[in-house]
Amino acid sequence: MAEPQMSVTPYWELTFDADGDVDGRERDELLHGVAAREVSDLIVFAHGWNNDRSGATALYRRFFAPVPGLAPKARIGYVGVIWPSMRFCDEPIPDFPKSVVATEAEAVARPALDKDTRHALLETFPGRATVVDQIARMLDQRPENELEEFGRLVRLLVEVVPGGPQPLFAADTLAEGVPQSDPVLFTGDVTTLCDEFTQALANLRSDGAEAQFALPNPWDGAKELLRQATYYAMKRRAGTVGERGLGPVIGQLATRAPHVRVHLVGHSFGGRLVSFALSGLPDGVRTVKSVTLLQGAFSHYAFAARLPHDAHAGGVLQGQQNRIDGPLVCCYSRFDSALGTIYPLASRMANDCQGVAESLGLAQALGAKWGAMGHDGVQAVPGTRALKLAEALKATLPASGCVNVDAAAVVKRGGPPAGAHSDIVHPELARMVLAAGRIR
Repeated sequence: MAEPQMSVTPYWELTFDADGDVDGRERDELLHGVAAREVSDLIVFAHGWNNDRSGATALYRRFFAPVPGLAPKARIGYVGVIWPSMRFCDEPIPDFPKSVVATEAEAVARPALDKDTRHALLETFPGRATVVDQIARMLDQRPENELEEFGRLVRLLVEVVPGGPQPLFAADTLAEGVPQSDPVLFTGDVTTLCDEFTQALANLRSDGAEAQFALPNPWDGAKELLRQATYYAMKRRAGTVGERGLGPVIGQLATRAPHVRVHLVGHSFGGRLVSFALSGLPDGVRTVKSVTLLQGAFSHYAFAARLPHDAHAGGVLQGQQNRIDGPLVCCYSRFDSALGTIYPLASRMANDCQGVAESLGLAQALGAKWGAMGHDGVQAVPGTRALKLAEALKATLPASGCVNVDAAAVVKRGGPPAGAHSDIVHPELARMVLAAGRIR
């Protein structure tokens, strides 16, 4: 039941493993408790990259805190989804206490992989301690002519057991029924990839100013290669947990408490998780009344029936927004450099965008083709509305369909490499969740 440090009540947690299996005791407590507490609206929040339960709970405590005051008459229940994800500890999160997140100054003085990040890697990829140690040592020593070996170790770290469900949930788009191939970071030349990450990071840190000339060292991009490989694994897990785990639990809740209105909220890869939960809903379940994506870290074409650059391809979630008995609201910000710059670079296909890049420029080509929800919103879905945050909070949102909300007015703080990706704890965004769900 509710933990002492939580800001709202009633509050439950649902814990899932990497294959989407739920903690049965927590699920049963939720199913029983929602009915016993006469909850009318249930807000279910899934975190994105995160290191442990305490970090996730801290996010939920702070985000949920203003909600009771914003909707004092509503009988709201709250769920925090806990799933095996991780965050690199050099990514500052605005306003989080130092005990939860290391500051940039602290990170600079540490090895390439500090103690907390190494621990997070070990927790997220159990049984790979030797691989993590080798990766950490190579990042510190930067041995010449060994980047290919580093790349091999990174790929070994994030690989999944053959025959498990996770590879089925890696794709955001389909080409004539065939999931997209692995991104180039799993197939390309490691030195070239690290060079590209090095340049992207230099551009972010210079903040558009002309950088001083220096010969690039591809090892400067090696940690980013590791970061993006682990985040690709988190993206894969998010889809698995959503469809195989959270979706069926919502279906069970609909059977036990059919009057309860469910509102799904997801940050970063948590946005992918709650979106894939729509695919996992049992047939006929219409209890999901809204979905709010906060800086969603998955393709902006995921809900599209057809891709602008490929008439034979579409998103893996095409049409799933129609399973919501209400709107799908996508909040995005141009200040999210994790999604605006690094994400499309890491997500592109091997040998798939060279011709486009030559004519449009690499950043523009990748951003248009492999961009993320949290950078420019839902794309290629007819009828999608577009609003500024202030407009969305004043307006009555559509009763169905997709709504893009430019949240850059509040989602704007954070340093490289992630930018404002985690700057989501704002009362305006809590109000957005309530508005999407028509919770009063």
